Amino acid sequence: MLELKLKDWQFRACDESRWYPAIVPGNVHTDLLRNGLIPDPFFGTNEHDLQWIDKKDWEYETVLSLPPAWQEQERVELSFDGLDTYADVYVNGTRVLSADNMFRAWSVPVKDVLQAGDNTIRIRFRSPVNEDLPKLEALGYSLPAANDQSELGGLGDRRVSVFARKAPYHYGWDWGPRFVTSGIWREARLEAWSGPRITDLFIRQNEISSEKARLTAIVEVDVTADWQGALEIRTEELNWKKELALNSGIQTVEVELEISEPRLWWCNGLGSPERYTFEASLKQDAKEIAARSVTTGLRSIKLVREKDETGVSFRFELNGVAVFAKGANHIPNDSFIPDVTEARYRREIESAVRSNMNMLRIWGGGFYEENIFYELCDEHGILVWQDFMFACSMYPGDEDFLRSIKGEAEYNVVRLRNHPCIALWCGNNEIDSAWAHYVEDGGWGWKKDYTLEQREKIWADYEAIFHDLLPEVVERLGGGIDYWPSSPIREVTGDQRQHATTVTGEGDIHYWGVWHAVEPFSNYNERVGRFMSEYGFQSFPELSSVLKYADRDQLELESKVMLAHQKNGQGNRLIKQYMDQYLPEPKDFISFLYMSQVLQAEAIQTAIEAHRKRKPYCMGTLYWQMNDCWPVASWAGIDYYGRWKSLQYTVRRGFAEVILSVDSDVNGEIKVHAVSDRQSPVQGELKLALYDLNGELLASRAQSITMPADSARIICTLPASDLLGGADPKSVILLATLEENGAEIAKAHAYFAPGRDISWPKPSVTIREEAGSEGTRYIVETTAVARQVWLHTETEGIFSDNYFDLIPGLPVTVEFYRSEKSGGPIYRPGTAGEVTVTSMCDYIV
Repeated sequence: MLELKLKDWQFRACDESRWYPAIVPGNVHTDLLRNGLIPDPFFGTNEHDLQWIDKKDWEYETVLSLPPAWQEQERVELSFDGLDTYADVYVNGTRVLSADNMFRAWSVPVKDVLQAGDNTIRIRFRSPVNEDLPKLEALGYSLPAANDQSELGGLGDRRVSVFARKAPYHYGWDWGPRFVTSGIWREARLEAWSGPRITDLFIRQNEISSEKARLTAIVEVDVTADWQGALEIRTEELNWKKELALNSGIQTVEVELEISEPRLWWCNGLGSPERYTFEASLKQDAKEIAARSVTTGLRSIKLVREKDETGVSFRFELNGVAVFAKGANHIPNDSFIPDVTEARYRREIESAVRSNMNMLRIWGGGFYEENIFYELCDEHGILVWQDFMFACSMYPGDEDFLRSIKGEAEYNVVRLRNHPCIALWCGNNEIDSAWAHYVEDGGWGWKKDYTLEQREKIWADYEAIFHDLLPEVVERLGGGIDYWPSSPIREVTGDQRQHATTVTGEGDIHYWGVWHAVEPFSNYNERVGRFMSEYGFQSFPELSSVLKYADRDQLELESKVMLAHQKNGQGNRLIKQYMDQYLPEPKDFISFLYMSQVLQAEAIQTAIEAHRKRKPYCMGTLYWQMNDCWPVASWAGIDYYGRWKSLQYTVRRGFAEVILSVDSDVNGEIKVHAVSDRQSPVQGELKLALYDLNGELLASRAQSITMPADSARIICTLPASDLLGGADPKSVILLATLEENGAEIAKAHAYFAPGRDISWPKPSVTIREEAGSEGTRYIVETTAVARQVWLHTETEGIFSDNYFDLIPGLPVTVEFYRSEKSGGPIYRPGTAGEVTVTSMCDYIV
């Protein structure tokens, strides 16, 4: 087989004559930037001035020089793994392909239009905006598209994103900019071959246990003429063989496989993510004619929904073991997808593992991720909840649109089905609850804008996509992975019970009362469902990140740049409103950046502990959101530049295998909760120590505890007065630790008053390098209780712990992990360089 990756591209606007060099994979925006034709789209308010780009048509062109050997092959195909989005492809002036879907690959035979010598390939990308405006006109009314920033794009209220099978977030979101891209966003190549070719290899997992794996190798073969030979399937020392007699055309061959005592694939925290590589080869007279291999993990994964005394369960079972899902919602890592390197993907997945996560939800407003993302999740044991790419909008249901969706779904289900990380296919994000068809005044208020006839048509189109088309594709091609029609939803009932518009005892839940409805953090303890698939709280990035998109004269909460990099309309106001309620006043805007991270961490810590304490009633907590697609104030725990916020370190602690959580009611009881995800019992000693804010020990007690495997329970209850004595509740800190065989396995700090009501002493926090560590380990100490101790260095990397509370006499030792660019793990022990240390008292009035 011959293969030639297409390179040496140039591009231009179709109404201009000058060509410029282009990078493929890439897009128009990044090519314009590289050629100095536009300023940095992420800096300042530049986004507002770059909306002209999506109103133009653009051309890309390259010239291939082919030797005669290419013409000697039986088949020659031009293949694109991704075209964004409306594209006409010409080879030597002949149009060979018209593409209309960003989310799938395209291949077209081109042997008849190629020639020996130079061949010109030209692609004309039609403006997504101009392409879809006529569709809006023809429909006669707008469809809801809550996050389409059409006004910013100069379109007024004409929201066209719903008509394009293109990443919805490109049109803007409440955390992302509006950059409607065009371009060759994945690899482009020319391929030629003769004879049979294996076009797909799927290892279907029929029955998996520790004793036996029953599999079926499904091999798709494309043969140019009748062919006889043998098909061999190999993995490690095992080999299976089948004689074949194939007719011309595309056909599938199935081979039954069995492996005794297989090594199973487990998610992070439950075991090793073991994998096997399977190779299929076609042989004729012992000569290999064609081959294809896949790497997969052997596991059984299912969504268990069973009626119980409190409703209907919602939990994942991996190899028969119930998994409490701990993780976050993933959005695209960049507005310009081809800019995301393998190192950036590794940084995210390794961060998930270091944060004790076992699941990421790929949210439906982005794109079906790159292969490397799923490969890394396979490698590190991160389960993936995979949305189809539909979010917060209603979509048309015409024949052409449904045809496009079907092709997209079939392509991506087949592309991803060998990955053991795939745990669920979900139809869409929030559409069922937003429209709330069976509740007249329910949902987001969309229905009131439509006649009864229009409502029924819009809902019928919804059901055609999410209740008919997508589940059929998953059932037919997905290899047994479960399908869930919308997140959130209770179940498909065809009546008002279907919609997850409130927290109930079934389905999954998106709880946004804290934040959007300005409910108190304590409501996280009350609003707990069976699976919490979305909730979140915003913060700003740290100063060094902010200064990458703003000049210092813009360091004000209501400056033009701060508002441009806050896509949630009332976001800055909400951060300040909550901060006034819970925390001391920051002394300036730079302090406000830090304090916003303290606030965010406190909110999500409350939520995570509330969800984990309710196990097994609640069996999953996925906060919004893991990452950012540009530098911005958002719900992310890791900012655009890869810097961990206070939230990410808090999540790392909150998702640990064993945690403690303290309910401290000064007028009632102190309750110490323990949560264990261990598959074996925990036996140890619980120690409680009460200190004043200067570090004097006021009271202590200890008791033995036993925790069953994989459980959550209250392990200690006592009147608050017994521990506090006569101490001022505003002047103490409680330290709870759990020790096993003398080693600390969990700890928690608790206060008896909100941070804003405590008179914090001014601590002197010191940091010193541990002798012999060569700048990789540090010991941190304090003279008074210090909240949210922040270790900061300009060296890229993370600490083993950060943004922690510190008590005098109880030093903390941390290790630094440098962020490497390539070659193995991203985070490796390394020298931190100069480290500064501050705490909350350095930032408050």
